[in-house]
Amino acid sequence: MPKRLYNVLFLCTGNSARSIMAEAILNRLGQGRFQAFSAGSQPKGQVHPSAIELLKTLNHDVGEFRSKSWLEFAASDAPKMDFVFTVCDSAASEACPIWPGQPMTAHWGVPDPAAARGHEAEIRLAFADAYRMLNNRISIFANLPIESIDRLALKRQIDAIGKSGVSPAAAE
Repeated sequence: MPKRLYNVLFLCTGNSARSIMAEAILNRLGQGRFQAFSAGSQPKGQVHPSAIELLKTLNHDVGEFRSKSWLEFAASDAPKMDFVFTVCDSAASEACPIWPGQPMTAHWGVPDPAAARGHEAEIRLAFADAYRMLNNRISIFANLPIESIDRLALKRQIDAIGKSGVSPAAAE
């Protein structure tokens, strides 16, 4: 019997960098197990060029990415989410829509690489750091035994991922 496909939504205010990178990472790491999406409370309308450049460099398919509103995922005909993760502090503090399906939520804040200033190398480093942090957290999440642990234990584990960035077992 095939494993269940879990829908995961990554939220950020602008949906131009962090949430887009998280979507790309989980869609690669969780093939066949997870389907990732991203959205923003106040979408910028375009994906940050440095995010696209980094994802291309890392061999992610960037053809389908677009900056979109989280309201697309609150609609009655939207895919039902199993998990919703905020990856920026401002989105975490906003009043979110009611998500169909009552997904499990957690905050996995990552510094905004789009806010980085300085030379081109410094900006690239900010994007690479954000990608690394997201990749580490998403790798831990993608390897959780979701089917075999109860909802409360799973909630503790996804919260721990966002707080520490290390294995939930190591955080306890």
